[in-house]
Amino acid sequence: MKNEIILAFNEVLEDKGLPKEVIYHALESAMVSAYRKSVNASSAQQVVAKIDLDKGEFRIFAEKEVVDDVQDDRTEVLLKVAKEYDPNAELSDMVLVESTPENFGRVAAQTARQVIQQKIREAERQMQLDYYAKQIGEIISGVVQATGSHGLTIGLEMKAEGTMPRKEMIPFERFRIHDRIRALVAEVKDSPRGPQIILSRTHRDFLRRLLENEVPEIFHGIVEIRSIAREPGQRAKVAVSATQQGIDPVGACVGQRGVRIQAIVRELHDEKIDVIEWNKDPRIYIAKALSPARVNGVYLNETNRDAKTALVVVPEDQLSLAIGRDGQNARLAARLTSWRIDIKSLAEAVSDWLFALKNDKELSEKADLYQEEISKAEEIMARKTEGRILNMDDYDTLAKFVDMVENDLYAERQEVLVAQEKAIQEVLQTIPKVAFDVPLTDELLPESLLAILSDGGIINLGELALKYKTNSDAILSLPGIGPKTLEKIEEMVNNLADFLPAQAEPEVIEQEPAMEIAEESEPPAQVEPEVTEEIEEEAIVQPAVEAEALVEEEKQPENKEEAGQELSFEEMFKLETQKISEKSFEEEDEEEDSDKDGKKKKKRKYQEIEYDPDLDLTLVKKKHKRGDEEWGWEEE
Repeated sequence: MKNEIILAFNEVLEDKGLPKEVIYHALESAMVSAYRKSVNASSAQQVVAKIDLDKGEFRIFAEKEVVDDVQDDRTEVLLKVAKEYDPNAELSDMVLVESTPENFGRVAAQTARQVIQQKIREAERQMQLDYYAKQIGEIISGVVQATGSHGLTIGLEMKAEGTMPRKEMIPFERFRIHDRIRALVAEVKDSPRGPQIILSRTHRDFLRRLLENEVPEIFHGIVEIRSIAREPGQRAKVAVSATQQGIDPVGACVGQRGVRIQAIVRELHDEKIDVIEWNKDPRIYIAKALSPARVNGVYLNETNRDAKTALVVVPEDQLSLAIGRDGQNARLAARLTSWRIDIKSLAEAVSDWLFALKNDKELSEKADLYQEEISKAEEIMARKTEGRILNMDDYDTLAKFVDMVENDLYAERQEVLVAQEKAIQEVLQTIPKVAFDVPLTDELLPESLLAILSDGGIINLGELALKYKTNSDAILSLPGIGPKTLEKIEEMVNNLADFLPAQAEPEVIEQEPAMEIAEESEPPAQVEPEVTEEIEEEAIVQPAVEAEALVEEEKQPENKEEAGQELSFEEMFKLETQKISEKSFEEEDEEEDSDKDGKKKKKRKYQEIEYDPDLDLTLVKKKHKRGDEEWGWEEE
């Protein structure tokens, strides 16, 4: 019996790959279930199974009541027997005593089999769920087990199964049973039948992970993937940038002779991949995104921030290439750059502007300003209409005309944006900052209105007030909001203070000590009028470096005079090169003096520096505060 239990236990561990504790608890639970079933024990009775794997033995302990006379041995036990398990047991106590039935091994094995299998199955599912939940967004490989109209069933590690619906498969891609396949873990769900693992080969992150695997520069962070736009099985565009100077991001992704990118193309069922370099300038970025088409100019319109648009002008022979088959190239470029792109040929753009300048009254001033350019463009377009051949200079003239008008219009749009931003800042000054911390709840507005505002990006009271004061029509344009609802919002915005929380007043209490300190610091400021008079007497400008030397020079003779010594010419000459930085220039320049009342006042000394080219000497002129006489010249 010992060897059979140990061998069976180890076999389950190796076969299922589960932790030892999981199998141990499953075995204990199975023994308890087998005991309850064999003796028909109540579910309210406590039953504990203890298994010794080293000895291959197991025992069942059941909770029983201590009595003098046993009527039912399933729930009662004598006091003498109870004291063997609990020496402190007394009558009417509940004690766990051993209750292992005879010949329980065979009965337990038959009864516990289903329980053990169920516990092990649950543990396997939980391990699979935990493992593949961490693999979301990563590429895994598996073997195709079944195919059908719904998609593929793929066998994975840990005896798990994944499903790949038809919409997650690349079009025109076919797999057979036992084919090995690589896919991205898109989603993991828990279901009664076990973890449901959804795999995908059409997700754009699948292309991202393939690039990381094939390009070491991307894996190590030297090259960064900025954006990906993809139509599975047909075409994809990838924008990359380098995080270090001197690195060619496009060349790193393509590889020598296209080795790296061709490996990804084969994996994606010959899907064409355009790798472009990302640029912070939207105009350059959009022009590159439309590759392989050549672009004459890109003109941005940012007045509508919700849908930023860009007009792209291309040569006539590049128009079809820029748009692509069924608009695919333009569509992918728009997804890649997050801009709405309008593509026009050069001739179409010139025709549109000539018509607008002639018929639009708002553009009459521009028409008068660009009269010469308009006449040249009309003459070239007339020759083109007649079927005459245009040279390169003619096309350059047309391109310059469109560029000139579009740039002028772009400058006007920028002025509008600046004005809008200025208006927003002015409105923000009228809205308390606390309002942006007050969320919109059903206490303020109905739930249906809250959902509409939330879809419009308005989630707090401050944003609602800002949106209404800057652009109330935007709120009115939201679906489900009419004039009456707008009136309610207007009333709320006008009475905004009623909906704000009451503010505490600790700031007023803190300002009083600050005022007292300011009053105490006022007396020293009374010295300022004397300093002002001195400044009016004589304006002095001196370099900071020379001023430090002069102050030190002034300080040294005073010390000599206090000691009763006279300075020689050599000593005065040495003072010129001494630089002592114990005090700053302002501290050295201000000295304390006592008046008759014994109060100390600050005295400021002034020096004027002049250079004599004849003597090749720097002369210093010092002046007392209350004296008009000037000191003698001193050499430095």
